[in-house]
Amino acid sequence: MSGDLFGKADPIAPLADALRPKSLDEVVGQEHLVGPGMPLRLAFESGRPHSMILWGPPGSGKTTIARLMAKAFKDIRDAVAAAQARLEQFGRRTILFVDEVHRFNKAQQDAFLPFVEQGLITFVGATTENPSFEVNSALLSRATVYVLEPLQPEHLGQLLHRTDLAMDEAARARLIGFADGDARRLLNAVEILKNTGHSPIDGEFVERTLAKNLRRFDKGGEQFYDQISALHKAVRGSDADASLYWMVRMLDGGADPLYIARRVVRMAVEDIGLADPRGLRVALDACETYERLGSPEGELALAEAAVYLALAPKSNAIYEAYNAARDFITRDGTRPVPLHIRNAPTALMKQLGYGREYRYAHDEEGAYAAGENYLPEGMPPIEWYRPTDRGLEAKLRERIAELRRRDAQARKKQ
Repeated sequence: MSGDLFGKADPIAPLADALRPKSLDEVVGQEHLVGPGMPLRLAFESGRPHSMILWGPPGSGKTTIARLMAKAFKDIRDAVAAAQARLEQFGRRTILFVDEVHRFNKAQQDAFLPFVEQGLITFVGATTENPSFEVNSALLSRATVYVLEPLQPEHLGQLLHRTDLAMDEAARARLIGFADGDARRLLNAVEILKNTGHSPIDGEFVERTLAKNLRRFDKGGEQFYDQISALHKAVRGSDADASLYWMVRMLDGGADPLYIARRVVRMAVEDIGLADPRGLRVALDACETYERLGSPEGELALAEAAVYLALAPKSNAIYEAYNAARDFITRDGTRPVPLHIRNAPTALMKQLGYGREYRYAHDEEGAYAAGENYLPEGMPPIEWYRPTDRGLEAKLRERIAELRRRDAQARKKQ
């Protein structure tokens, strides 16, 4: 496609549509799919396209690739009817392209299945969401998933060249940064600049004209969960700088700071625990500080909490102990409370033995009733909480070992 296409394009059509590739050779990026010998290139060249899901971020070329396979898209019912007529009349299949397939509910997605199975239609779906979660398993099993990547700066540079927009290097760099891997975003920005009539375009003009750039960030999509996962893993991995990077990335992208704050609290209890109980207090203080100050001042408290937790000693012993206890309770029966640790507020309860032979710990040596049992009778011995040798838990580990030694001594005497 030559650079003068901009001047010949339909003046009503958006630039992103006017510059849409007309052949596979004009597609920029996605070489791992459309390059020589790659899967989609081979499917095109063979003339035998197969059902597929095109999964990738906005502006990465999903619709472009699908349009190169089929030029016109219809309502599902009309398309199936037309496909049946075409198959009967010409013996040829129809390509049915469904953009944003994740927006179709399960019943709507199920409607495609029989026609895909019969070979009546070749199904091509496009989505920005993870197909594993958003496309039902039956349809997913009948389609090949191709993952499209965000366009690289050199690919966006090729698109800029095709627009024939007069600009300096600073403007070019700012436009590519603004696009953040999204071809449609880039071309829409070029169209805004073109319509101003200003020439040549410089970096300062781009900054003034375009709205403040927020990084591509879908607050409900997979990128959101990928980034919060990255933040959590950076804190768990004791990397303070990476923790700051992902936190600021999310804040810059429009994530709710209080959501981040809640996740930071979770990190404190899951990954630091009793190795440093102050971590939870720091996280809770950060939440309260943000609630009082709001953005942007309160975000500094969140950053402080993230760095503190990243550098704190790590332990998931409480997390593991809780999960083990919950798993046991789920599978175990309802065991009665032993009589000696039941409460006895009435005479009848005392007569029945409630609370009898209970040993009041404060009356014992070291305020510990060595050898006493607080679990239901017949329950196997348990050691769910296994403190680490890091931070405060090192001392808790020594304490548990000493208490078990005293228990063993007391039971030998019984």
